[in-house]
Amino acid sequence: MNSISVFIKLFIGIITSKMLAVFVGPGGMAYIGNFRNFMTSLEGVSTLAFSSGVIKYIGENEGNEKELSKIITTVLITFLFLSTIIGLLLFSFSSFITTKIFGNNIQYEIIFKVVAIVLPFSVISSLFVSIINGLGKYNKLVYATIVSNIIAIILTASLIYEFKLVGALISIAVNPIILFTVNFFYVPKELQIINRIDFKEYDFVVIKKLAGFSIMILPSFLLSPYITLEIRKFLIITVGLDESGFWEAITKVSNLYLIFISTLVSLYFYPQLIKAKSKKQTKEVFLQFYKSIIPLFICCAVVIYFLRFWIVKTLFSNEFLLVSDLFLWQIIGDFFKICGTIIAFQFLAKRIIVPYIIFEFSANVFLYFFSIYCIELVGIQGVLIAQAAEHCLYLIVITIYFRKLIF
Repeated sequence: MNSISVFIKLFIGIITSKMLAVFVGPGGMAYIGNFRNFMTSLEGVSTLAFSSGVIKYIGENEGNEKELSKIITTVLITFLFLSTIIGLLLFSFSSFITTKIFGNNIQYEIIFKVVAIVLPFSVISSLFVSIINGLGKYNKLVYATIVSNIIAIILTASLIYEFKLVGALISIAVNPIILFTVNFFYVPKELQIINRIDFKEYDFVVIKKLAGFSIMILPSFLLSPYITLEIRKFLIITVGLDESGFWEAITKVSNLYLIFISTLVSLYFYPQLIKAKSKKQTKEVFLQFYKSIIPLFICCAVVIYFLRFWIVKTLFSNEFLLVSDLFLWQIIGDFFKICGTIIAFQFLAKRIIVPYIIFEFSANVFLYFFSIYCIELVGIQGVLIAQAAEHCLYLIVITIYFRKLIF
């Protein structure tokens, strides 16, 4: 079922990439990249980066109805309150935010007003996904994802065709409400999420437990998109708007061929790491990942590299042919990224807070300054070289940190 969901996502990704290439061009892709970075940071702030913690504690208390009620009620009320406040601020300062993300293109202000309105629905949807994931109802989550993706592509295609770049931005803003609607009506009766909500069960102890995850993940949730946004701004100034759109295009390609792995890690491997009670069990999860995922990625990467010209023409247009020159460093970077992903999830699974924050902060700072240096040296290729170097160094550092567990 996950494979079917991934193929649907791939198909949707191909359609949206082609439409964006035709209707908004490389420059529009750069603006879309800026907006996605903003949305990632907004999601982190409005959910306090609780998602990983919710999955962990829901999974650990699956058989404890009282504790489940406490967790679900506490997180729901917190999310609703916080998202409402942030939504009001976002609506009020939409003009200022527009200038920060899109420069003088004030016509995009309406986008942020739409985001402000749908934000509460977005965070509740995120909570539903975390609950279903924590309870291990993977099939239910995959079904809901398939249905919401099909609805989303119909809406996205219509908006892009009708309103070009504005339509693309609005579709990104409203897609969370589609997932919320599908999840709300699709949440199976056996999960009994609605029945587990009891406002008397609100408990600050739950917030305190989840705060550890917030402290761990929120800085990265905010810093990483901000660093990416600043690098893209530097690219626009240094090499041009269209060229910075090429970086967004190769990132889109990367996201498409990594869908299967990223979905599998979040749906399966991360919950397995949470449940692992000993070093031996944790090591078995690592070995299972490397034995099954890495050989598959290497095979796919070789095929993707040799088909890169065809992929660019299929996903985008002749206007994007220069993107084919970016594949090698992107694939190298993705290889190191995947190798480090499963190890890095151990920080979250076992709540290893301080080292995680230090490593994430250092990695982002290194990425920014090395990207600036490489861009000035070799142009747009520089940002891909910097990403590959950052992922490689990160892998080395966390491997050394977990050396006793891994070896």
